[in-house]
Amino acid sequence: MNEYPTLTMPVSERDHVQGPSSAPLTLVEYGDYQCPYCGAAYPVVKRLQKKLGKSLRLAFRNFPLTQAHPFAMIAAQSAEAAALQGKFWEMHDLLFEQQDFLEPDIIPLWAKKIGLDLKKFGNDIKQDIVAKRIKEDRQSGIRSGVNGTPTFYINGIRYDGPPDDDALLAALESELALR
Repeated sequence: MNEYPTLTMPVSERDHVQGPSSAPLTLVEYGDYQCPYCGAAYPVVKRLQKKLGKSLRLAFRNFPLTQAHPFAMIAAQSAEAAALQGKFWEMHDLLFEQQDFLEPDIIPLWAKKIGLDLKKFGNDIKQDIVAKRIKEDRQSGIRSGVNGTPTFYINGIRYDGPPDDDALLAALESELALR
């Protein structure tokens, strides 16, 4: 029996993905845009993407910890509303890069900065499709054993090491060696 929890919902077309579907490594992150640990892991993931190139496919799933982070839900809704205009990754990156300034009043300015139609964005953020997507991500995380953020899965197996460059890279390279 595997000692680590596994991803219960495989990566599919519904996911926000960067990297080729043929990549031998798939890294899934369950994250919260207001979580300081996710904020610290963000540049690590960016460096890993650059280092591993086409060998890595990244999927991000929402796991807002609303009791600890009061703006986590509005941030997740913003990313999902941006996705409806094809700008998920632009909003995702901006939310993490400007995490220290995250508050509801600034989000429309960020939406404008990445070129979103602000009226559509304002309507979409309240839509059931956005709420449903966040709920599905969160429920899949709970079923997969997510108990905090960030939580990573490497090729479907939960990674329980530290989310730093060396440890995460070593785990990814170890998995790559098995392929």
